[in-house]
Amino acid sequence: MKRTILCFGDSNTHGYCAATGGRFDETKRWTGLLQTYLGDSCRVIEEGLNGRTTVFEDPLEEGLCGLSAICPCLKSHKPIDLLIIMLGTNDTKARFCASAQNIAQGLERLTQKALSATGVWQNGPNILLIAPAPIDPGYEDTFAAGEMGSGCAAKSAELADWYLDVADRLDCHFLDAGALNLTMHPTDYMHLDAYSHQKLAHHLAGLIPTLFNPD
Repeated sequence: MKRTILCFGDSNTHGYCAATGGRFDETKRWTGLLQTYLGDSCRVIEEGLNGRTTVFEDPLEEGLCGLSAICPCLKSHKPIDLLIIMLGTNDTKARFCASAQNIAQGLERLTQKALSATGVWQNGPNILLIAPAPIDPGYEDTFAAGEMGSGCAAKSAELADWYLDVADRLDCHFLDAGALNLTMHPTDYMHLDAYSHQKLAHHLAGLIPTLFNPD
């Protein structure tokens, strides 16, 4: 049976290309590469949205709150064998006034909502939480500084420890993307470069087959 993997994230799941301001094509996005690596055994579904947060409503643009979108996404693609959540980078924006601990609390609330969703899971809830690769401090010298505000790199670097705690308590799988030595494109130091998309996909392709619940 083909497994369904839902990838729920922000611009680094959508495949934003900092070099062009556009989007990597499906042969370069980590989701598309993951589909290629896993082959016909899985169906990898992209649900990435630029600017998406865990639980925060953005006062400048509507529709970016992950908490509002998670259940509709799960229901529209059910039955789900594995949900991957990689969020938190946008939550570090100064306008949300959230600490790394607050962001992890938002991830916990989002994850609990996904876990409690009924009628969407193939063999019970199965979630991989990914702590996103930290923002490089160099972002403060780019155009991204005005959008993000100060202190984002430091907060993003703290997320992995907090996310691991959430994953342990909610019995979810965990991956620290920062431990993979991924690199951010120097245009804004916030978005994965093409090589890092490939590196993330390759790592996940080895990890994911070990995460499926038994039939």
